Amino acid sequence: MNKTIVVSGGTKGIGRAVIEKFASEDFNVITCARGGEDLSRMKAELSKNYSNIKIYTFQADLSKQGDTAKFVSFINDTVTQVDVLVNNTGTFVPGEIYNEEAGALDHMIKTNLYSAYDLSRGVIPMMIKEQTGDIFNICSVAGLKAYPNGGSYSISKFAMHGMSLGLREELKPHGIRVTSVHPGATFTASWEGVDLPEERFIKASDVADSLWAAYCMSRSTVIEELVIRPQLGDI
Repeated sequence: MNKTIVVSGGTKGIGRAVIEKFASEDFNVITCARGGEDLSRMKAELSKNYSNIKIYTFQADLSKQGDTAKFVSFINDTVTQVDVLVNNTGTFVPGEIYNEEAGALDHMIKTNLYSAYDLSRGVIPMMIKEQTGDIFNICSVAGLKAYPNGGSYSISKFAMHGMSLGLREELKPHGIRVTSVHPGATFTASWEGVDLPEERFIKASDVADSLWAAYCMSRSTVIEELVIRPQLGDI
């Protein structure tokens, strides 16, 4: 019987790479994204390439708490067990705290933190019932060290890291492993238009491979922090 992975923001970048990796290992997939056409296209491609798995998609904007609640209901109506949760939904708007646009912090906290908080609260009860599971929170190196032009994005990622650390402590007794994943600059749509060669960035597939390697460790072992950077350092 196939296991199930839930990935938020699954049509592009790291989310899509994680789905591809776990689908290739016979995981059924539940994912969401804002774009309905992107979801339909991805589902068709996955169904063609991995005919032995099930793919469930849901259109939602997880920066809106109501949409997150609907996605949680969709998950609970679709499956009775979730083996892996990847909190991947996120947005990045560069700026400085003292002069960025009004509302920047509110927008990024809702997208980068509250989405993961609410989704985790909706899925964890299933994991506790089974006394097993893995949660990967896609944080950022910007949540480990502040940097110029990080602004509210850095604030939101520090907060997400704090949530991830809290979950790690809370879920130890329930056999649920929690990993904080801190990618540096990864070649995704967020970096479109930047005048840098692709090889200067982390490959999204490398992040996905790292999650899979962490998942494959024995249940008596957990990687609590996973920091991934471009070989030449941060951008």
